[in-house]
Amino acid sequence: MKNYDEFTDDELILRLRDGEKEIADYIMNKYKDLVKKKARSMFILGGDTEDLIQEGMVGLFKALRDYDLGRDASFATFADLCVSRQMYTAVQASGRMKHSPLNSYISLYSDSQDSDKEMDEIQALFSSPEELLIDKENINHLEKKIDEVLSDFEKQVLGLHITGMGYVEIAKVLGRDEKSTDNALQRIRSKIRKITE
Repeated sequence: MKNYDEFTDDELILRLRDGEKEIADYIMNKYKDLVKKKARSMFILGGDTEDLIQEGMVGLFKALRDYDLGRDASFATFADLCVSRQMYTAVQASGRMKHSPLNSYISLYSDSQDSDKEMDEIQALFSSPEELLIDKENINHLEKKIDEVLSDFEKQVLGLHITGMGYVEIAKVLGRDEKSTDNALQRIRSKIRKITE
């Protein structure tokens, strides 16, 4: 690989778009530490840091592909945002627990005492199908109410906050100032409190 250290990111991206394809590898390598750092600050339920690093590298590739040289933001800022958004989307998707029935199966091949114990544990969690249905309806109702009262910005802030991010990190991901992000969190808490009273 050639040494491109003397060039700015904008110069490299121009050369990449003029046909120097090996520059893509150089830039991906240059920013992989950013991806690793962000991956350590998030997690995927049922996943690991390597999964997030993969998602982050996809975000970095998208940044390389979509960066507009005429923007006010530098490529580093744009890449940071794209990596964060890609990871956030992955964390959010994992939080939906789409595959939880597959992850909490009871083995047909375990001995009967283990199987009975597992069944008792499951029954302790769920008393009856009716209660499950009622709980699901209550959750759906609450989610609908929250969706009705929150602005688009507040929904984004809440989604990131649920992943464990603080308002400083959320502000960076969304490209907003810290004060407005913190204020949004306070409004969210107040609105949810009113709904649940």
